[in-house]
Amino acid sequence: MISVLVRSHNDAAYIGATIDALLMQAVGDEVEILVCDDHSVDGTAEYLDSRKKIRRIPPPAGEYRPGKTLNLLVGQARGERVVFNNADAVPQHREYLRTLIAPLADRGVDCVFARQVARPDARAVVRKDYERAFGDGSISRNWDHFFSLVSSGFRRDDLRKFPFDESFRYSEDVEWVTRRRAKIVYVPEAIVEHSHNYTLRELARRFFHEGEADAQMGRVISSLPHICGSIAAETLRDWRYLAQCGALHEFFYAPVYRAVQKISYYRGTRS
Repeated sequence: MISVLVRSHNDAAYIGATIDALLMQAVGDEVEILVCDDHSVDGTAEYLDSRKKIRRIPPPAGEYRPGKTLNLLVGQARGERVVFNNADAVPQHREYLRTLIAPLADRGVDCVFARQVARPDARAVVRKDYERAFGDGSISRNWDHFFSLVSSGFRRDDLRKFPFDESFRYSEDVEWVTRRRAKIVYVPEAIVEHSHNYTLRELARRFFHEGEADAQMGRVISSLPHICGSIAAETLRDWRYLAQCGALHEFFYAPVYRAVQKISYYRGTRS
């Protein structure tokens, strides 16, 4: 059996397409879908109540911490292989599950993750980041412990033996693969559609907390001059991409986006 574990929070715009795509997967094994909804108020919970082929898991009590929800779902899973698929990550073909978990047949592989493609409405700078981070993997394979839980696969027994750290607010997936020194396999043929057009305030909050998480893990923290250089380098890459794809209307937005992203991360590491 394969257990697909879905977390949701105000995902009414996407969860229907996600659940439909998961139910249509062409796999030889039995598939169960477990969903834990974090107090949605946009109709997500009501939609889930209307679906008969999924199993609802009540959220854990207290403040939301991703590790608490993830460990709860793993504890309820019956499948030997566990796939995490966020409610807003829509599988793009019927072979998604089969393709994603295939490398787990090798006992030397600890976890796998899928390719994410940006939504049609994604800003150009967001689309560029997804193409750079995912794509064929030629760039991100050189990044330290690059991994995304959004669409990923594990062995259930491994997650029960080594649960997620419940003290983390962000980057609990990176903490897990770092702590485990995991052998990670990227599966670009397994594709989900997933991206966010964050406001600048939302972007600042996300990267501030990612900086906090990296500091909590004891990862190497960049200096302010390095951060400034990173803003300049990434902006130049943005401008090249914007010129190539004809999105020059984001020319002045790109440096603001990068400054908010990188400086918020730096502030998080120093918080």
